[in-house]
Amino acid sequence: MTAILTRRSIHELAGPAPSDQEFAYLLKGAAAAPDHGGLRPWRWILLRDAELAAVGDRLGADAEDCGDSAEGAPAGEESVRAPLKAVLVFSPIAERGVPEWEQLAAASNVAYGLMLLLHARGFGSVWRKGRWCRSERSRELLGIGPDEQLLGSLDIGTPGVRVRPDRRRVEDVTDRVCVLRT
Repeated sequence: MTAILTRRSIHELAGPAPSDQEFAYLLKGAAAAPDHGGLRPWRWILLRDAELAAVGDRLGADAEDCGDSAEGAPAGEESVRAPLKAVLVFSPIAERGVPEWEQLAAASNVAYGLMLLLHARGFGSVWRKGRWCRSERSRELLGIGPDEQLLGSLDIGTPGVRVRPDRRRVEDVTDRVCVLRT
């Protein structure tokens, strides 16, 4: 409950970020999220250092080509403002009979679980998305297959500013619950 109520999207991120090994360790925990059939219909692409700068330049140019400033897409330096960018790719598996929407829910659950685990370890993250996720140039650059979708990315690092330690206010959501009685 503490991780859920204290996690925030952190926009100012610095080093260090989790190593590839620590990311893999945290992903093992996040992958315990509900996943009908255990399909794991997702994969992550980790970008750091020179690769992150090169991809950031290309994605920034792509965002400008798309006129994408209002949709949260990375542009220029903004695309590399964290030491680690973890790009989430949705890779649905048709032949197993699990509806695509369930597989998308599984991928989303893994991303949120990963954000909570990163937060619990003292790292910050923020979800990024935009038209660049649908552009052919981005797909080609990142090696996205024809049946895959670029869902977005997590910018990950150490919070560059002191994060508010206060908990989110718990909302009354009882009006969103219906109990059926027969």
